[in-house]
Amino acid sequence: MAQGGLFLPPHQAQTIQLPPLWSGRVWARHGCTFDAAGRGHCATGDCGGTLFCNGLGGAPPATLAELSLGAKEDFYDVSLVDGYNLPLSITPIRGPGLGPLSPDSGKCRSMGCKRDLNTVCPAGLQVWSEDKKRVIACKSACMAFHSPNYCCTGNYASPKTCGPTTYSRIFKRVCPKAYSYAYDDPSSLVTCFSANYLVTFCPN
Repeated sequence: MAQGGLFLPPHQAQTIQLPPLWSGRVWARHGCTFDAAGRGHCATGDCGGTLFCNGLGGAPPATLAELSLGAKEDFYDVSLVDGYNLPLSITPIRGPGLGPLSPDSGKCRSMGCKRDLNTVCPAGLQVWSEDKKRVIACKSACMAFHSPNYCCTGNYASPKTCGPTTYSRIFKRVCPKAYSYAYDDPSSLVTCFSANYLVTFCPN
């Protein structure tokens, strides 16, 4: 993970040891081709045309797993604020010998977007494959229209002035356990502690 990227074959898993107080994002790239030197391109989630992202973020639209590991509490969520490319979930699990998780007060819950949003993506947000045969990603309304009310910027840069929109409600209806817009905190951000976190791409 030091290089920021790896190849993950279908039905396989990778264990990554994160440092204390780490904060960052995990996402999947899709439709990738790379040469022997690690140069190439991904249809979604690309990070500068290289196999290893080395600190670069994924090009939206991409479904994000966001983690902030704290000294007393961890915060985590799955975000569609930068759009959607494929289903993703994040589930807290105990390590060996630590006993079962006991969810309480909404803590330590599995979060994510397990359904295929591309099947209900509005026409103005759709990203099509190169052969134009299928929708491979769904833009956020902010990315598609660059409007402050969709981006929660300018006069809309606060929870009081930036609320759900027609587009974010579509995301929320299909994936109620994921961030649908920038200030969607109450229903989408959860906490846990002393857990490992299982990020699953295409969980269904």
